[in-house]
Formats: sequence, C-alpha cells, structure tokens
Amino acid sequence: MEMRWHIAALIIGCAVVTLIPRVLPLMILSKLRIPDMMIRWLDHVPIAVMGALLAQELLVSDGRVDPAGHLLELIAAVPAFLTAFLTKSLFATVIVGILTLIGLRILI
Repeated sequence: MEMRWHIAALIIGCAVVTLIPRVLPLMILSKLRIPDMMIRWLDHVPIAVMGALLAQELLVSDGRVDPAGHLLELIAAVPAFLTAFLTKSLFATVIVGILTLIGLRILI
C-alpha cells in the first residue's frame, strides 16, 4: 500500500488542531488559582449547555419554535429527565430515553 504524505500531513494537522483547544486551556488553567466563586459558577456550565442543546433539539423545527414537531421526543424526554434527576446516571438516562422513544414509535 502506497503512503501519500500529503494525506498523512493532513491527518497530523487535524490532530494538532483538535488537540490545541483541549490541551492548551488545561495547561494554562492548571497553573492558576481559580477563585471559589468562579468554580461555583463553572459548575453550572454543563447544565446550561445541556439545557440549550436539548431545548434546540426538542423545541425547534425548521428554524421556528414548534414543540408539536417533536412531540414523541418531548414525551420521551419526560421519563429521561426524571431518570436523570433521580439517579444522576448518564447511562440510565440515555437507556430510559432510548427505550421510551422506541416504545412510543412502536405504539404510535
């Protein structure tokens, strides 16, 4: 098999570009003392990001807010949210959400 060096260079370049935004902040922030108030604020970032992603996926269709466009997904989200709240387990939440959506699609 012939190795094409421009493809290898492209793959290595993509790896470096992907690695820099992940490693550089970690290296910089590991040297700094972050105030407690900032750490408490940062604890809410994953929840806010997940909420924004879910709201976009469940409530927006064709660039407009249209909850009826994703009715089955909204219904399946209820037991998934309850599972997440009660168990704090990502695995259990995903399994319950998937199984609920499969069940709804079979029934309806």
